[in-house]
Amino acid sequence: MRRLPLAAALLALGMSFQASAKDDALLQQLLQRLDRLEARNAELEKEVKTLKGEREAMGKGLESERISQYEPEITARLKAVEKDVLDMKKPAKLAEKLDGVAVGASLVTVAQGVSGLPEGAQGGSQLNYRADVTVELPLEQWGGVEHKLFGHVRIGQGLGLNTSLGNLTHFASAPNAVAFRASGASPDDSVAVLGQAWYQAAIPLPFGGFKQYSKEKLELTFGKMDIFGFFDQNDAAADEATQFLNSVFVHNPLLDAGGEVGVDANGFQPGFIASYLNETNKTEPWRVTLGVFGAGDEGSNYQRSLSAPLLMLQAEKHLRLFGGLGGNYRAYAWSRDRAARLDGTGTERHSGWGVSIDQRVDEGITLFARYGHLLKGDLPFRQALAAGAEFNGSSWGRGADALGLGWAWLKASSAYRELGSGGDLDGDGVLDFAFAPAGAERVAELYYRYRLTPQFEISPDLQWIRRGGANPEAKDVKVFGLRASLSY
Repeated sequence: MRRLPLAAALLALGMSFQASAKDDALLQQLLQRLDRLEARNAELEKEVKTLKGEREAMGKGLESERISQYEPEITARLKAVEKDVLDMKKPAKLAEKLDGVAVGASLVTVAQGVSGLPEGAQGGSQLNYRADVTVELPLEQWGGVEHKLFGHVRIGQGLGLNTSLGNLTHFASAPNAVAFRASGASPDDSVAVLGQAWYQAAIPLPFGGFKQYSKEKLELTFGKMDIFGFFDQNDAAADEATQFLNSVFVHNPLLDAGGEVGVDANGFQPGFIASYLNETNKTEPWRVTLGVFGAGDEGSNYQRSLSAPLLMLQAEKHLRLFGGLGGNYRAYAWSRDRAARLDGTGTERHSGWGVSIDQRVDEGITLFARYGHLLKGDLPFRQALAAGAEFNGSSWGRGADALGLGWAWLKASSAYRELGSGGDLDGDGVLDFAFAPAGAERVAELYYRYRLTPQFEISPDLQWIRRGGANPEAKDVKVFGLRASLSY
């Protein structure tokens, strides 16, 4: 009976030892895990310190715009990305500012020779060039009103054959409308002039209405300008750089060769223009334009600009004829105070009217015509007619080429015939020419525009002038030319 408690005690002691061994093993495991946690915590603290140091280094690095090899890599890369983005934004902002800006540039060189001049007349061959740069700068819209600034700089040398033939063709049908030399410049100088500088506002009508639905517009323009950019336009005969060279085909002979516009020595003048455009019918819009310009020796160069102005009124309509082919029909009238008298004894009032028409009659053919009639006052000619056609090269497989043919008729006025019959046209006692004017001066021109590249064209040109200055005894004058045009 006494052995049982001993056995139980031994059993209890064994069980206690086993439990103690298990506790020790568990405790050992806990200690090991604690050691690992402490080691990991030390590593984390080290990493935190490292990250904190890198963050401080990044902060210091970002405070400077310079990129250094000693700063964290991520900072350098971030700065590089920022720099690339800024570099991309700069041209984007510049492009945004330049959006809508239109720049044009051209260089035209003309070589001409002449035959048929009387003995002793100076002619031979002539060479000249002209360069033009235009800039159109749109301004920020205001209340739906679109407005812009326009500038035009011109430079050139050489008067071509205009001086030589001017002495023989008193009607001033200049064979080289490209020729330009700044007023007052010597033949050795090549002086640039600011030919045009004007402002234009396009106001949708009715004023204050919803612009997107507006089909009417009022355009107000003022500044120094080329009057023929707004009046007497013509799609087939208005650009001496690419179309006809003789001035009687570039503009209405009465306005240009006859001098009715009264421009300054460089071909420009100050003015104000109000134009109403109606686009209710989008395919056939119409426009009415009124202009007031400084004209004459003093009015055109800002000395007495509005003391004797030139007034012009033009109505124009775009029509779709011949199966939907486009055409422009313009009629205009003008009035000018203090125009020079034909005999040079003073000034008088001049007034007249004219038309300018261009109409496509086929996919490759455009016809044009101009007529001018002087109602009041006297010029060497009171009536002038110019007509012709431009043929697109698509008919012979050269779609970018063109062939132009023009004919002009300038009838001598009765006052010119009466004065000229005495030989002393301006009454200064010196015989201006020893013939009796009769009939009309006739001019014909043929050119071919050959495109070498989209920016480079050459144009052989042939002109024929008969009865220059309405001189029935004058020989026929032939002018041969070659024009080279570069444009951008």
